[in-house]
Amino acid sequence: KLTEKQWQVVAPLFAEDDRTGKAGRPPVPARDVLNGVLWILKTGARWKDLPRDYPPYQTCHRRFQTWVEEGTIVRALQVLADDLRERGKIDLREAFIDGTFASAKKGVFWLANEARKGTKIMAIADAHGLPISVCIASASPHEVTLVEQTVDSTFLKHAPDKLIGDRAYDSDPLDERLLEQRGVEMISPHRSSRRRPPTQDGRPLRRYRKRWQIERLFAWLQNFRRLVTRHEYNTINFLGFVRLGCLVILSRQFLDRF
Repeated sequence: KLTEKQWQVVAPLFAEDDRTGKAGRPPVPARDVLNGVLWILKTGARWKDLPRDYPPYQTCHRRFQTWVEEGTIVRALQVLADDLRERGKIDLREAFIDGTFASAKKGVFWLANEARKGTKIMAIADAHGLPISVCIASASPHEVTLVEQTVDSTFLKHAPDKLIGDRAYDSDPLDERLLEQRGVEMISPHRSSRRRPPTQDGRPLRRYRKRWQIERLFAWLQNFRRLVTRHEYNTINFLGFVRLGCLVILSRQFLDRF
């Protein structure tokens, strides 16, 4: 459940269900619904297994889908990320990119090829390891083809100055497009099989040593069991859970304000 301090941070971003002039039961408070959704995110359980301590699972599921479809979670991420950057807690001088997989629950076939059923989660972490961008794709595309989509999915108005990845991101055309179109310098070690002349020197590559920041971010995200195995048939709902996990991580950075 959200602590009182965490709820004070996100409360203005989650509007109450307005049922003015409508018959039936009074609306369930947004905090109770969000706590129910977070229980599903944390445990990875089925919606119908939501404990009775929370609102009915139908209510939580309906409100979660509404928040996803209306962009509530995305806006909340943008507000929190902008505030953290203004206070110096998000550092865009350098960032780290990588991808991970969420296996598909039996019966969930969207974005699953014959060889590797599942969904690829791409993420960018800032210099402190905080999430600043996430997106999802099928399991088949190579990660180097998803870099620009991931950069464009940032929660912030500005892209990082430098983007650091592993050898999978060694691509001269990608380096040129990122620098010319988005002003982002791509830093990655060269593949051992590379035939073109080297374009990376030792000094910028020293930043590669801090790639553990993105690995730690994935470890944080995988603490949310709903992100380890994909249960959602609809793409937008799974992405909503990924973003909600990022929202929880960012909200923890506000606790020292109180």
